[in-house]
Amino acid sequence: MAYSKFALIFLLIFAGLMHFLKPYFFIKIIPSYVPFPLKMVYISGVVEILCGLLLLFPQTQSFGAYLSILLFIAVFPANIEMAKDFYLMHHKYFWLTVLRLPLQFVLIWWAYQFVK
Repeated sequence: MAYSKFALIFLLIFAGLMHFLKPYFFIKIIPSYVPFPLKMVYISGVVEILCGLLLLFPQTQSFGAYLSILLFIAVFPANIEMAKDFYLMHHKYFWLTVLRLPLQFVLIWWAYQFVK
């Protein structure tokens, strides 16, 4: 279970850092009804990094797990937006964006494993 936790921590922190290194990739998948897309990219990046850091420590692990679950739910519309855009563009990797949708439920389950 420890390896699984550290894998999730790495994933969250890496993804969070990517929000700062490649913000325009993330802006493209934010639904049009979400205001201030660049700010939202940075905020979600900070929250992802925070989730990873909170999972590191036993005292904050449960809070980090619940916050991660909320984050995975909150970003689900961006995943839907990406799939919709790839479909409209007849992008050859549309099928990957569709497979990514149920992955959110796996991530939610994975984070829930660290609720004490």
